[in-house]
Amino acid sequence: MDIRTIKTFQTIIKLGSFHRAAEELQYGQSTVTMHIQKLEGDLGVKLLERGKKLKLTEAGRLFHQNADLLLKDYDYLQSSMNELIQGEAGNVRLGVMEPTASYRLPQILSPFLQQHPKLKVSIQIGNTFILSQMLNEGLIDLAICSTPETGLEHTFEPLFNERLALLMPASHRLASMDLIFLRDLQHENILITTSVCPYRQKLESSLLEKGGSPYSGMEIGNMAALKYYVQAGFGIAVVPVITAVPSPPGTILKTIHDLDSGLVTGMLRKQNGSHFSSAAEKLIAILRKELQTI
Repeated sequence: MDIRTIKTFQTIIKLGSFHRAAEELQYGQSTVTMHIQKLEGDLGVKLLERGKKLKLTEAGRLFHQNADLLLKDYDYLQSSMNELIQGEAGNVRLGVMEPTASYRLPQILSPFLQQHPKLKVSIQIGNTFILSQMLNEGLIDLAICSTPETGLEHTFEPLFNERLALLMPASHRLASMDLIFLRDLQHENILITTSVCPYRQKLESSLLEKGGSPYSGMEIGNMAALKYYVQAGFGIAVVPVITAVPSPPGTILKTIHDLDSGLVTGMLRKQNGSHFSSAAEKLIAILRKELQTI
């Protein structure tokens, strides 16, 4: 069925004649007649009884009752496609690593989505390993995460360095030191996240390269919880600066002099990237712009 023939049929019923329908639709009367013939041919039933006064057949009444809903669905679909083309609608499945997911993304997304209310964004939070897998499996469209272990299937665009610092109780022996080095963490009880966490991996490699060993660690599965365990006196922790400013009461945050600039964080996409709507591409551009200024 051609959508135009359905509109023609509904217009005939609304106005009561082929002639008035032709004027309304700005068609020739022969075109209106041809539309009805085609519609009846497609359906395999007679819809109208011709005569001095148009009369609907039983099939015509049934079709007329349901055609408006079909036209509304078509108009909605057409409107949605136009919005997609014009950059006002679309869907983006975004994977984000902490602390960006909690501390940066809401402030970036809020004003953007107010300007593009028909763009739908879903957010999955995980570490780089998990987000890379989700990207491979097509569960997300792009990720904001640390440098992946391999770039064979993905493209990675570095955006900023997530600065790290040492959080400790204010009464700790290191709190009074002017300069703290990784070697000063020997024999300390260091609170760490899970083994797949890129922050833990960076800390452990830095400790082995510059601080030596031994040191002991207590594993806390959630990075956001580290500062509260430090506050409670369980140990010290190397945390993203943004998560501990201001530092919790009774704690102090200090730079580790020989711990480099931080953890590189960027945008991870498939090499054969997804084709996004214009609005989604605008969101990606905003994420790039805002995160690069950190």
